[in-house]
Amino acid sequence: MNTAEYLVKKLEELGVNEFFGLPGDYNFNLLYAVENNPNTCWIGCTNELNAGYAADGYARMRGYGALITTYGVGELSAMNAIAGSLAENVPVISIVGVPATKTIENKTCVHHNFQDVDYHACYEAHKHVTAAAAFLTRDNAKMEIDRVLKTFVKERKPVYIAVPLDIAKMEISDKEVSYDWISDEETLRLVSNKIAAKINNAQKPVILGDLLVKRFDSRIEYKEFVEKTRIPTTNFLMGTNLIDMDYDLYLGGYYAGFENPTAEKYVNETDCLIAVGPVYTDLNAFGFNLPYKINNQIAIYGTHTYVEGEKYDNVKMSDVLEAVTKLVDSKDMKILKPAIGYEHKASSPDALTSEYIYPRLQEFIKDNDIIVAETGIIPHGVAPMKFPATAELQTQTLWGSIGWATPAALGVCLAKPKSRVILITGEGSHQLTAMEIGNMLRRGVKPIVIVLNNKGYTIERVLSETPEDCFNDIMQMNYSKFARVFEGDVWSTKVSTADDFDKALKVTQIMNKMCYIEICTEAMDMPKLTQDLIANFKSKAPKIEAVKKEEPVKLENSGSMAFETTVHKGFTEE
Repeated sequence: MNTAEYLVKKLEELGVNEFFGLPGDYNFNLLYAVENNPNTCWIGCTNELNAGYAADGYARMRGYGALITTYGVGELSAMNAIAGSLAENVPVISIVGVPATKTIENKTCVHHNFQDVDYHACYEAHKHVTAAAAFLTRDNAKMEIDRVLKTFVKERKPVYIAVPLDIAKMEISDKEVSYDWISDEETLRLVSNKIAAKINNAQKPVILGDLLVKRFDSRIEYKEFVEKTRIPTTNFLMGTNLIDMDYDLYLGGYYAGFENPTAEKYVNETDCLIAVGPVYTDLNAFGFNLPYKINNQIAIYGTHTYVEGEKYDNVKMSDVLEAVTKLVDSKDMKILKPAIGYEHKASSPDALTSEYIYPRLQEFIKDNDIIVAETGIIPHGVAPMKFPATAELQTQTLWGSIGWATPAALGVCLAKPKSRVILITGEGSHQLTAMEIGNMLRRGVKPIVIVLNNKGYTIERVLSETPEDCFNDIMQMNYSKFARVFEGDVWSTKVSTADDFDKALKVTQIMNKMCYIEICTEAMDMPKLTQDLIANFKSKAPKIEAVKKEEPVKLENSGSMAFETTVHKGFTEE
């Protein structure tokens, strides 16, 4: 078995069946290994950045993802996606085909290189956006693959392996190696007892679940912990739907006073916060408003745990939850459960706005659906929804790279072919990566794509002191017609009223093909949560004087002067 075949085989054993990327002459041997493995297949994307986003979406649902690019130009193109995976604890392996060992040793200047030859420059750069990185040689190939994959499995973060042309074909041992790891028994016993004692002595405990419960595959243990302890529970944005929202002790999401004051009150007044998998960031927690430091309470992470500021290493989240569940007493607490989700909004011939879009989507979503929501204003509309118990929400809340959602939805579709995938993206973000719609059609996946056309970058408009400025404008497209550019089976339409959006969603339910809906709103339309967040942000931010111009800059076709929205009369199928 050669090096490339071994690497592909080990990833297949982790559940990776699709490999994303672009071909290049330095990575052909890696691609042959993917194609020759009967359980893996190659998913070529339109560019390396899109491939990285697609691998990210795939890993979120399957557990791990894989990206293959070529030296220099390919790997650096994908690096932003890998950085996003690091920020959000998404385990994607970036495998890079590089020139042959002799070329590297002689510092020969071949294509995709710098004039001042440095074959390790990209490798060194990737060390900053991965949990482990390796550059394979004749002597270290198997050892380094196994080392990197052990970190991959333990940390659930991206890793990087550079594979020279000749090393990819080199025969190596295929001796079995386990990448799993076990908790330190003594540390696990100690920390579990401390947590149980603290919970048992608490009068007003609260459980706060978040992203890392998903990443470290601990949902079952989390659910059992919540149900055994009978403690009120909430979540940050990225922890949406960890618990059935109909659960009698579910407080709803924590929005730091912008929505749902019930959850805020419980979290702020607790004498014992049990944070499970928290990612405490501005957008995930809606500001830094907690009256205490999370790690000074109880904070259970993927590979370590904090109790009152003291760190306990080498303990799995799932093991800690399981052990504490056995030790803790049931608190059997009661709450006055708040109303969760949007109230029903009747459709009308009126112009489409956020006040209708998100309540209608809430009614549209069903069990086992996966919603992929682009960064910007969309997560603020989606977050307050009431989700069915087995629906899933995916966002890139921390890294927030616009354009992520469209390719990520491709990865999600391939990872979960039996689920209905609903992509919700803004037209500005969509323009960055929309070519992956063609790849969706090529692969036969059938998501529902909803493109919010609000004539530019609305989130940037509301953050700016001059929202009408042209730098937040973009070139307009006929998005609903764009979907039909590709040779594939797609139904598309464009709507601008609540009635027509309602009709369009109903049509998708009888279609067995990709459905693409362009929804048009005014430029400054946004969810209430966005409005509240921006108002709060601006009240605290230092004032920045806008540069005064004698005459506004006018760009032809920019649509900036009056935020004009072209009203699409009636409901039509393109």
